[in-house]
Amino acid sequence: MSLRKKPKITAKRIAASRANGRRSRGSSTAERRESIRAALLRHGFSMPAEEEAMRALGEDPADFLKLLEALWEEWNPVGGLQEGLVIRLARAMWLMNRADRMQEGYALRQAQEVSSGRQDRLHARMMGLKMTAESLRLLVQSVACEHYVTPPADLEKMKNLRQEGVLKDMGEIALALFYQLQAPGTGEDGIDPDEQSRRALQRMKEIFGLTPDCAPPGYGAPPQSSQPGESPQGAQPGVAPAAACPSPSADQAGKVGALQPEEKDERYPNISAAGWEARERPRQLLENILTRQVEICEEQRTALLKESVKGPSPYERAAEIAPTHPHARVMRGMQDSNFREVRRVTNLLLKIKRQSRNE
Repeated sequence: MSLRKKPKITAKRIAASRANGRRSRGSSTAERRESIRAALLRHGFSMPAEEEAMRALGEDPADFLKLLEALWEEWNPVGGLQEGLVIRLARAMWLMNRADRMQEGYALRQAQEVSSGRQDRLHARMMGLKMTAESLRLLVQSVACEHYVTPPADLEKMKNLRQEGVLKDMGEIALALFYQLQAPGTGEDGIDPDEQSRRALQRMKEIFGLTPDCAPPGYGAPPQSSQPGESPQGAQPGVAPAAACPSPSADQAGKVGALQPEEKDERYPNISAAGWEARERPRQLLENILTRQVEICEEQRTALLKESVKGPSPYERAAEIAPTHPHARVMRGMQDSNFREVRRVTNLLLKIKRQSRNE
């Protein structure tokens, strides 16, 4: 409950309020506008020059005069000090609104620049994802062959995909598997000498349990000859990896399952049947990884297509027009400075009005 008694509204008080209102504000007439223009001249403002500057900035001088008239009617300045403060208040409010328009205008220009190249960027990303998916499909078809051995073409293609960065961490694992599935004796145990690929291969082996213990004896090294100086029986020194998966011969087409222990693939006599069996698990893992990456590329391409049709969301648009230009802080400082000027002038006018009433 308030301890202050509310004033009683009487007919006499209402009549006095109306009389004071007519005396203080009056009607907006040509005479009042002329008095405002005269006050502007008294306080050093040349309206023709001000109007010319406003028009050059794309502003309407009539809007400024309307703002000044509204403030003049509200404060009803008496004397030169109050007139000057009301004019200063009008200018501070006008400059504060101008700072707002500056920030919004730059945001509009930035949004238009982003929108002009948005479709081109989305189209380029979709084309890149499509080309990546096609390359991965070709690798999947190659890896899906029985008794797969990494050819140089597949290895080079996988290196290029890893350098593009589209596959991220899975690209390192896939590349390490390609190195592991090289022909025995390639490089240093078929492993890329690059240290990053070594670490990726070691991490992949730890995750999927592909430890060196599961490799059969003699895997990765040529078989020993029976007598010194003799070449291994059936060995083909310097055999290059096959570039593609060959069609099985007629006698091999009827066989089901893996090679028998005494049988060997004619292309890679150094790899025994047990060796092929040990290579099957990383081959399947590589095929699954590549297949999943093809699906991911297609999902991303579909999402980009929907985004290009729907357009940016309000959050994306807000991120695009974020004030990243070097003068953003300066414009914000101008806005804050004008706001503080409005507050100071308003407080000063209130104190002057309060003092004049007390007198």
